[in-house]
Amino acid sequence: MPKKIIAILFFTFCLLAFGQSKKIVYDLKIQGNKKVKTSFIKMISDIKAGTVLDSTLLENDIIRLKRLPSVSHAYYQVFHSEGDKYNVFYNIEENFTLIPSANIFTTNDDEFAYRLGLSEFNFLGRSIILGGFYQKDIYDSYAINLRAPFLFSKSLGLAINYQDLTTLEPVFFDNSSSNYKYNNTSYEVLGLYQFDFNNRLELGLNYFVEDYQYKSGATNPNVPLELNVHKWLAKGIYEFNNLDYNYQYISGFRSLFNFQYVTSTDVILPDFFIGWNDFFYFKRIGRKGNWANRLRLGLSSNDETPFAPFSVDNNLNIRGVGNIIDRGTGVVVLNTEYRHTLIDKNWFVLQGNVFVDSGSWRNPGGDFGDFGKSQNVRIYPGLGIRFIHKKIYNAIFRLDYGYGITPNATQGFVFGIGQYF
Repeated sequence: MPKKIIAILFFTFCLLAFGQSKKIVYDLKIQGNKKVKTSFIKMISDIKAGTVLDSTLLENDIIRLKRLPSVSHAYYQVFHSEGDKYNVFYNIEENFTLIPSANIFTTNDDEFAYRLGLSEFNFLGRSIILGGFYQKDIYDSYAINLRAPFLFSKSLGLAINYQDLTTLEPVFFDNSSSNYKYNNTSYEVLGLYQFDFNNRLELGLNYFVEDYQYKSGATNPNVPLELNVHKWLAKGIYEFNNLDYNYQYISGFRSLFNFQYVTSTDVILPDFFIGWNDFFYFKRIGRKGNWANRLRLGLSSNDETPFAPFSVDNNLNIRGVGNIIDRGTGVVVLNTEYRHTLIDKNWFVLQGNVFVDSGSWRNPGGDFGDFGKSQNVRIYPGLGIRFIHKKIYNAIFRLDYGYGITPNATQGFVFGIGQYF
């Protein structure tokens, strides 16, 4: 009797298992794309003809597509074909991807600098980024960049960068400072690998030459007036990305870790490491609001050098503070802002924002107590406005005004293209 019951149960299980046939993708069709290659979209998609129809894979594919610079929005549709087979349609709304860029920054010290660039974010219809920029910050600078994250497969790509950057850099020592003409000429190659939907890795090498020439300010026998150093840099970047985009609105969490080890040919600029992690958190607030946050934690070798790697700067971390006003070997920065959509039309968005940028730095050769010292802490609340074109990639024209509330603070405007973070 028990054997008979077991046989009946086994037969019933088999009927249930085979009676519930899986839904199969008969074909994947792409609609709405004009410049993005259909073959490219199919290559990076998890859903393919002959695979099981899986709602999780569908959602992941759509989020992946919306992360591409060439796509402003995407959604899917599923239609029954025959039997257990279904047709899947990915509907694409494309961005215009030949994008100029501009950054202009000033402070109440009448500093004025700008950067102008041009990039194609969908070169050859395969989301290859090809671009460059020209910068005027007292001196001339330029760069050329190529980034092809899907060059070899949906997981493996390559990036190549060349930069010739020249600025007037403050160097801090003995409670005083001096100004140096600083030039950095670099050549970089990176391998790009995406493990899965959320995780990716970059590994590569950078060869560069740093040149310092004294211009004005304090001097010290231990600080050279001229310096030319050849260096190698090994770089690793690891990203976890769980962000979801809906036009100008972002939700989710992202973590970006960057580690570099630099070798030097001069004892004045010794070998050092530098690492930092940016944590991003975005949350929709109601129908028109977006809360955005970035926390940066960073440390480097704690050498007592006037050439410390972390800088306090308008365009990097604190809006309104000025152009490279201080340096350190450790950094804690929190940027938080509330973005509110004021006008939302078919192609145009006007967005206002209220922000607080705050941070502190560890002095070269100092200790972790430096982070709590009042002279190292900077807090800059401010207001901003965004003009957003919904059909052009990163066409976000921003203007922010930051006003310092900590001792010896400044204030100033920061203009740029793209959200600040």
